[in-house]
Amino acid sequence: MKKLAVFVKEKRKKLGLTQELLAERAGVGLRFVRELEQGKKTLQLDKVNQVLFLFGYELGPVKKIIGENEQ
Repeated sequence: MKKLAVFVKEKRKKLGLTQELLAERAGVGLRFVRELEQGKKTLQLDKVNQVLFLFGYELGPVKKIIGENEQ
């Protein structure tokens, strides 16, 4: 989650947005943006994607490749 937190914070700053403006434009609460940028581990994926959508990104499931001995 730390990489995601850094990514969101850097994108927000690059666009010159405050946390308040980002929250408003993404349709999420200010507290959510703060927790996202702090790397909170338990966040709602739909809300994370609302924020990422503003930057042209989205998170989704990624298939984990399991080794032959781990099946």
